[in-house]
Amino acid sequence: MSAEAADREAATSSRPCTPPQTCWFEFLLEESLLEKHLRKPCPDPAPVQLIVQFLEQASKPSVNEQNQVQPPPDNKRNRILKLLALKVAAHLKWDLDILEKSLSVPVLNMLLNELLCISKVPPGTKHVDMDLASLPPTTAMAVLLYNRWAIRTIVQSSFPVKQAKPGPPQLSVMNQMQQEKELTENILKVLKEQAADSILVLEAALKLNKDLYVHTMRTLDLLAMEPGMVNGETESSTAGLKIKTEEMQCQVCYDLGAAYFQQGSTNAAVYENAREKFFRTKELIAEIGSLSLHCTIDEKRLAGYCQACDVLVPSSDSTSLQLTPYSQVHICLRSGNYQEVIQIFTEDNLTFSLPIQFRQSVLRELFQKAQQGNEALDEICFKVCACNTVRDILEGRTISVQFNQLFLRPNKEKIDFLLEICSRSVNLEKASDSLKGNMAAFLKNVCLGLEDLQYVFMISSHELFITLLKDEERKLLVDQLRKRSPRVNLCIKPVTSFYDIPASASVNIGQLEHQLILSVDPRRIRQILIELHGMTSERQFWTVSNKWEVPSVYSGVILGIKDNLTRDLVYILMAKGLHCSTVKDFPHAKQLFAACLELVTEFSPKLRQVMLNEMLLLDIHTHEAGMGQSGERPPSDLISRVRGYLEMRLPDIPLRQVVAEECVAFMLNWRENEYLTLQVPAFLLQSNPYVKLGQLLAATCKELPGPKESRRTAKDLWEVVVQICSVSSQHKRGNDGRVSLIKQRESTLGIMYRSELLSFIKKLREPLVLTIILSLFVKLHNVREDIVNDITAEHISIWPSSIPNLQSVDFEAVAITVKELVRYTLSINPNNHSWLIIQADIYFATNQYSAALHYYLQAGAVCSDFFNKAVPPDVYTDQVIKRMIKCCSLLNCHTQVAILCQFLREIDYKTAFKSLQEQNSHDAMDSYYDYIWDVTILEYLTYLHHKRGETDKRQIAIKAIGQTELNASNPEEVLQLAAQRRKKKFLQAMAKLYF
Repeated sequence: MSAEAADREAATSSRPCTPPQTCWFEFLLEESLLEKHLRKPCPDPAPVQLIVQFLEQASKPSVNEQNQVQPPPDNKRNRILKLLALKVAAHLKWDLDILEKSLSVPVLNMLLNELLCISKVPPGTKHVDMDLASLPPTTAMAVLLYNRWAIRTIVQSSFPVKQAKPGPPQLSVMNQMQQEKELTENILKVLKEQAADSILVLEAALKLNKDLYVHTMRTLDLLAMEPGMVNGETESSTAGLKIKTEEMQCQVCYDLGAAYFQQGSTNAAVYENAREKFFRTKELIAEIGSLSLHCTIDEKRLAGYCQACDVLVPSSDSTSLQLTPYSQVHICLRSGNYQEVIQIFTEDNLTFSLPIQFRQSVLRELFQKAQQGNEALDEICFKVCACNTVRDILEGRTISVQFNQLFLRPNKEKIDFLLEICSRSVNLEKASDSLKGNMAAFLKNVCLGLEDLQYVFMISSHELFITLLKDEERKLLVDQLRKRSPRVNLCIKPVTSFYDIPASASVNIGQLEHQLILSVDPRRIRQILIELHGMTSERQFWTVSNKWEVPSVYSGVILGIKDNLTRDLVYILMAKGLHCSTVKDFPHAKQLFAACLELVTEFSPKLRQVMLNEMLLLDIHTHEAGMGQSGERPPSDLISRVRGYLEMRLPDIPLRQVVAEECVAFMLNWRENEYLTLQVPAFLLQSNPYVKLGQLLAATCKELPGPKESRRTAKDLWEVVVQICSVSSQHKRGNDGRVSLIKQRESTLGIMYRSELLSFIKKLREPLVLTIILSLFVKLHNVREDIVNDITAEHISIWPSSIPNLQSVDFEAVAITVKELVRYTLSINPNNHSWLIIQADIYFATNQYSAALHYYLQAGAVCSDFFNKAVPPDVYTDQVIKRMIKCCSLLNCHTQVAILCQFLREIDYKTAFKSLQEQNSHDAMDSYYDYIWDVTILEYLTYLHHKRGETDKRQIAIKAIGQTELNASNPEEVLQLAAQRRKKKFLQAMAKLYF
């Protein structure tokens, strides 16, 4: 460094950086030290104060020689002041949250108008008439900022504002405040008049597919230079701060959602638009991440908006969008489904997701309805209050007054419910010690508050009470009860349980019944029943729990047993065994069934066979849920028992339909086709429809490799299914004398109902059997006359191509069945390409093109190692490719159409050229050119871009043609390899786009 330069550096560093407070803006203006000031950790004055002062100074009116007030002069000083204000806003990255919080409406209006002016937005031009896509990025961003602020200001003005406490009255301050208020109201009036235009501008912004740029301090400096010094840099797509498309759309969606939500108070239909925008905002936040530098969304407020929209506009498709607990509660309250509210509150006691204030508001609403004369809600109020009280206890709060009032007159039902809620609200394995302690203290206090010892016993003998309270605590509680009540036996011996307190017979019966409900030990159940029958002979203890259910075909036989104890024991053992089997507690189910079998063997051959049948079904379920999941074949004795059941001809044995259903499904799943085809007794085919259906399916599977002429059983199976799907017709004469035709949905003409057939199919897992059934229903779906787009399926050619009486088939039910079957088969194997193609064809036929492309691509991916290998031609047939082309075309992805035209056995140049002529394409366009291997298409692209004057895109096409591997002189192997490589990359890119 030279000496002269060193002197200049020293002089600069010694210059004071903090100016006098009275002239700081003049100092920053004259010394150009704004950037240095803003880089300070805590600049004083703050950036937003700078904006206010700069704009105030720039907007000061002038006074001429005649002392007349004139508008602010458009001189160099005022232009620089406005530029400095814009530079400070650029330093704040144009964050509207910061600017709106610190600047008044008039100041921010002035600032954004200056931004529009410097961004070359023509004054007086309506923003709604401007094409955002054709504007320079910084100009488009300025328009978006202004219109975002406009609707945000309108929304903010609709919120109630807490008035600040007025200070000592000062005339000048009051005048200034009044002027600012009037100015704000005038601006708001204009903004509200333009609100519809602002919304249209923002809706148009959501259709942009390019990144935008916002002015920075540097680009503003460039704009302030002479035009010749800028060299057009601010007009280019790389000047300024880059705002990604997703970030821009996220902010715009949120602001539009808030605007629509505010309008919903006068037009409820607009809430649907708000809901759509808010949920799109959530999706975009998930894509870009909540730590985005240029997209600041209040996610808590967004979540509140979404919950409100869920309540105001519940989703019609419950499978596509799961309802929040808030909306579930509101829907239940509106429909009067109060039991579901109790269920939601009980589950929330484990998760603590609903605020206690919300739960209390629901209780208040129920109290109001009960006070209006709805006495049926008294019980509901207690139950909801009990749920809220348990939540309070778990979180360490005191018991509410409402609970104490409702619990003044306890009864057995109230205490049973309270104990049930307490048990379901505490996960003993995961709960903390403090939470367990809170629950134990609550139960202890409830006991102390009860006067009737019968109710004390109900709580003290409960499993939760015994688990939570230690022996010492229980002993202490007994001592307290003794001192309180003279009726309690004051024995001197140590007390370890409550059983030494005298109790009536009814109390002991209640305790034993409670243990009977909980126990799954057959010996203990028998012992309890013996004790109960010793206390009273008038009760039927199989009715103790309404959850003990035995199939009606069995209950008649069991309840016919004369001995009361034996009847109760058999009924309860079977009911508990069936319940354990349903919840897949197979070990306990087996113990209960074995004990019941041992018991009935002594006196009833009929019930003995019933139990053998149920144990067979249990063994089938046990194997399917265990070793069968890994593909291990069942033991030979289990297969023999299944055959024995199917061939059983014992008269007067009550049989459950599900057992036969499961047995036939079991034989098909384990490919016992030889037995079903050749060895099934003839009487079974006539008497058991499931055996008949299984025999036809097994025979069709066996004959499948043979010639078409030999597939007689396929035709028989077709006729059986057609008959099941047919509707029976009845003629009815109306009042006018005309005869009308009435169709009955579930036909009785077939061997079973369609619902029974569907239930049976959903028990199958063998891929070939499922493929046969699926292809049959697809063919049946395709034979209707008004079908436009056929669905393809494997083995579809084995079925007849027509039906004699088309009018008799319920094609609507067939279409529903096809969809259900595809959904089920894909749950069994989501990687079966044939089933994936069927699902794609269904979406294609119902005009859901994006979903159709998803499944077409998934079908190719699963059979080609995610396109690292060539997709087999029998998967991507010409028909599949043409449907993919149509999907892309209707989605306006025209470049993808041109590329897919190359996949056909004969390239469809006509479609490819026509698609490339489209200029309104929603795909990546020229970035896809690297995936084109057909030189003719590339040459056409070059010609097309030259004709349009699109030099950059023409160069990209020329570069793609110039790749050596596409040279027509190359060997065929090289050209095929080049095509295969591009196919792979294109399909992988498409998969990432649609998966």
